[in-house]
This record gives sequence, C-alpha cells and structure tokens, in this order.
Amino acid sequence: MSGPEGRADEPGAARAGDSPQDGGGGHRASGHDTVPRIPATPLPLKAPAPAATGSNGVGASTSAPNGTGPAGPSSNGTVLSGSGPGGIVLNGAPANGAGLKGTGTAGDGPSGPAANSAGPNGACPGGDALGRTASNGVPNGASASWAGAKGVGLNGAGASDGARPNGTEGAGSPARAGLPDAAGAMDWDRAVELIEAADEVCLACHIAPDGDALGSMLALAQALHAMGKRCLASFGEPFAVPAILRFLPGQEFLVEPARMPAAPALMISLDAAGQARLGTLAEAAGRAEALIVVDHHASNVGFGGVRLVDPDAAATAVLVEELIRRLGVPLDGDIAQGLYAGLASDTGSFKYPCTTPEVHDLAGRLLTAGVRPEAVSRELWDRAPFGYLQVLAGALARARLERDAAGGHGLVWTTIARSDREARDVPYDQLEGVIDQLRRTDEAEVAVVLKENDRGEWYVSTRAKGAVDVGRACVELGGGGHRTAAAFTMGGEPAWIIDRLRAALREPGPDEE
Repeated sequence: MSGPEGRADEPGAARAGDSPQDGGGGHRASGHDTVPRIPATPLPLKAPAPAATGSNGVGASTSAPNGTGPAGPSSNGTVLSGSGPGGIVLNGAPANGAGLKGTGTAGDGPSGPAANSAGPNGACPGGDALGRTASNGVPNGASASWAGAKGVGLNGAGASDGARPNGTEGAGSPARAGLPDAAGAMDWDRAVELIEAADEVCLACHIAPDGDALGSMLALAQALHAMGKRCLASFGEPFAVPAILRFLPGQEFLVEPARMPAAPALMISLDAAGQARLGTLAEAAGRAEALIVVDHHASNVGFGGVRLVDPDAAATAVLVEELIRRLGVPLDGDIAQGLYAGLASDTGSFKYPCTTPEVHDLAGRLLTAGVRPEAVSRELWDRAPFGYLQVLAGALARARLERDAAGGHGLVWTTIARSDREARDVPYDQLEGVIDQLRRTDEAEVAVVLKENDRGEWYVSTRAKGAVDVGRACVELGGGGHRTAAAFTMGGEPAWIIDRLRAALREPGPDEE
C-alpha cells in the first residue's frame, strides 16, 4: 500500500478497501490459480546491478565503522545486525532499549539507550522510557516522523544527531543513498540468507491491495522465481485483484489464501503495517518459521523476526528493489513494471513530498529496464467507466467544507454509500480517485472520503497537505498510515464517524504544537 501521500491508505489493524499485464518474460509457474490478465508486450531485459562491496562486511554480527556495536545473544540462535552493544534479540526484535542510540521523549540521546525504550515487538524510535512512541502514546509504534527532531529513524543511525541524514552511507558502506546499509537498523544480510536457503517462499501483502502492495509483491515473486524458488503469493479475503491493477505482470503466482501453507517455512509480508493487516493470512504469518517484514509505514507496529522497515522510503517498492538487487536478480521489464507501479502509486505519480532525487533515480532504472510510463499511468489514473463519473459527481455535490476544523486549517469531506455505487454498477475498488479531486480544495488542509464497503463498514480515507498529521489521527481511531495519507475503518453512521475524526484532528501532534 504507500509514501507520505501515497494512493495506499494504511490502517494498522483496520480493514482497508482502496486499491502493464503479464508480459511474458519467462516468469511462469505451473500449478497455481491464475487471475485473468490483460496481455502485454514482452519488455527488454536490464543488465544486473553490480554487486555491493564495502568494509562493513556482510556477517550479521560484524562491527562497522559507523558506530554499531557487537550484536547480542539471540533467543533462537540467530544474531541480527543492527542490535546495539549488549543488546538482546528476541525473535529478531531488539528489546530492553537495544540500539545504536538511546531514544527518549525528545528523540535520541547521545549517551546510550533509554531504559526499556523498546516495545514488546520492536524498538520505538523516539519512544520514552515506557516504550511509547514520543508524545503520541502509540504502543510499539515505529515512526521517524513522530520522533523528536533528532530522533533515531529506522534507516540507521548517524554520528551525532541520532539520525542518518537521508540514509546516506557511512565509511565503506555498500548502500545507495537513501537506503541503510547492512550495519543499519534493517537486517538485509539475514533476509538474503533466509531467502537463499529456502526452497519455497510465501508472499503476502495487505488486504484490498493497492499499487504498491500488489506491484511490490508480484515483482518480488518474479525475482524469486528467477532464482529457482517455488513462490506462492496471496492476500487476505476478499481475494480479488482490483480492476486498475489487472495489468500487472506476475499474477500467475497468485493463489487463493486458503491454498497458502498454514505454517510456512518462510513468509515475506509486504506493505503491511501490522500482522492484522494481512487479514486471513495473519495466522499463517504468526505460525511461519521465519517472517520477513518489508514495509515503509510510519505506523508499523514492529512485527516479524527480520524487519526491512524504513518510514523514510517513498514506497515499499523502493525496499523490494533493493532486496532484489541484493539477491543478485537483474531487473527485467516485468519485474520493473510492478516496482514502477508501486513507486508511481505511492508518490502520486511523482508529485508528493516523498518524491526525492533517489526516487527519480530508481524510476530511471525502471524505465531503462523497459517500463512504459504512459501505459502504467493510463491504467492507474487515466481510465474509468462512465458510471464512475456519475458517482464522482454525486460525491462532489455532497461535499462539505468546514473552514474552522482541523485546528483552523480547514476540512473538506464527503461520503459514498454502497447504494450510490451499486446504482451505477461501479465496483468499490474504483473509488480511490475521488479523494484526489476533493483534496484540491484551496480552503481545506485535510480532505476525507467515507466509502461504504460491501460489508457495510465505512472506510475513511484521509489526505493532508503537510500542516496536519492525519496519520496520528487515524492511529487514534484504530487505523494508521502516513503523516499526509492515512485511513481507518469504522462502523456506524457517517455523521458520528466524522465527529470522531474531527475531534482527533483537533488535537495537535508533536510537530504541530
């Protein structure tokens, strides 16, 4: 699901509802359920990226010149890189404040870890001594944006200010700018080791997948198949590929969730901020012998034994591309197309604040591999049935502007009931673009669309322009996401739901005071 203003709203434990085809490329597997796809022209191959080298080494317990200490003991015999001096690893998650820099209520401290600053499922950057995320009271939260001004981010620690600026590499680091190296907080080496040793890999993304979730998962599935791995990919019920994503290559690896192993040897979770976001696959993830979590959401709760989580990444696709590179698999057109769909989705077609020079560098590599940006853009944004226009017209006609809401920054909101779209024969997954029209309102900082799903629940998409942290408000209401794009799901009447959201938006976050 998404960057700071990605298409993918990411409710933590709440249900979500948002949302170029198999182009050949040799990535087919037999014996899997297939999903109907639109044929696409095979795309050219891209040469493999050069192997990374550096003085940090690749051993999980290797010390690096950027200040990491020796890794501590592990409860399962596995030592993960990124734990601090004497740190204890419990199922791959640092406990008792282990880390390169201590985190306190104001961010990090230069002299060591704060006592018990880690939550039960992982470190809380910017957390206080009680294991809470700084100033927001979210247990086990991991959010660089909610940490103090110099808080430790999940993308590795720097020398003195507690945050490696933009994930830049330290001495001898093999990482590209914008991504942490093997000595940072993410355990790339352990992830690669587990994947290389596996015969079968099960992939799961969040329910009601968006372009980043599904595109990243299918790209990784094809890369694993190229390595000779048996690969199964799925997402929780309802198991239906959104109409706007049926062009993506790699759907031959999709299987219904019931066909996934009950206790996989290795599972990789993609673009899910919490295990509950995997829906009916959450139990399988909990029983997996090894669980790798690849995600970029600030609201990630810290689940999984091996965590490749970076809230500063524009999309999960950024992390998946790095993982594929480290696995030594060259990008071909099909793999690149899934990654590009994820990157374009979560950067709002490269117009949101998460669009950095590194994002454009990655997009350029994907285009070199054969992606046709105009084709991807048409599928994601530039087509819709006529009925959608009628549903959109009704939603805009019902829109309400509250100039004094959201701390005086302004709120614009509307609703789309199930009966509205059923009358026009418009499927739920085609409603995502409505909020992009609503958020254009000059007088409102925050835009909200309440969409009733087929179960009668209201999925509440929120967007902000930077002055208000909608991610914090949505976490308070049981969802999650990013500072400028988040969501939650709730039952009840729309007026009651918007009252609760209005109250949550009234309380300033740590960066808004």
